[in-house]
Amino acid sequence: MDATEQPAETIDGGDLSCARLLVLLRARVTELPAGSIVHLSTTDPVAPIDLPAWCRITGHDYLGVAEPGQPPVYAVRVGASPVETRPDRPWHPIDPTISG
Repeated sequence: MDATEQPAETIDGGDLSCARLLVLLRARVTELPAGSIVHLSTTDPVAPIDLPAWCRITGHDYLGVAEPGQPPVYAVRVGASPVETRPDRPWHPIDPTISG
């Protein structure tokens, strides 16, 4: 699979900040089966840095730019065993050993 594969979900991130983009992306990928491709368009200049980092943290695969242009479209493949993260802070893994 590559970044240009047909997506199961397309997210228009518009000019949302990367934190809000990740909240939106996390909500969508939790509803999709493993292997699904998600395309995310955004004007956020930090997205090419934050998306691969978020994928490494959460167990998803960053596939790169699916469509160059303005805004660019990035591709993510839903991981088979993703790390559970906080809904409001999707860059914070949930530690099952900590209650509350």
